[in-house]
Amino acid sequence: MTHSLVCAETVSRVSSVLNRNTRQFGKKHLFDQNEETCWNSDQGPSQWVTLEFPQLIRVSQLQIQFQGGFSSRRGCLEGSQGSQALRKIVDFYPEDNNSLQAHTFPIPVAEVDRLKVTFEDATDFFGRVVIYHLRVLGEKV
Repeated sequence: MTHSLVCAETVSRVSSVLNRNTRQFGKKHLFDQNEETCWNSDQGPSQWVTLEFPQLIRVSQLQIQFQGGFSSRRGCLEGSQGSQALRKIVDFYPEDNNSLQAHTFPIPVAEVDRLKVTFEDATDFFGRVVIYHLRVLGEKV
């Protein structure tokens, strides 16, 4: 059964936050299901989000909602178990729009407890990325 894998015990980190204003633009807004809030990165060549799960998971889909004009042309999903080095799972190519985009991955996907989603080649001239929703779907192992 596929369901959202991000829970209260999931530890998340982000590459940056616009003007270090975590109250208004922090990582918590990626997962709060609120249409009015977002994670807004600061400028840079690439932006990323890491997630550490309390158990092994199998990812089947990544759902992302960008703000149009502040998206990424190319993304990379990496994963690992424990302290192992991250390894590439799949590249994906988001669209520059405001809709919720679903990126489905081939099964079977490796069992991991750590994910890194990297957003490269931002559509914004300064390299900023704005994300309203980030959902990781799949199953616990």
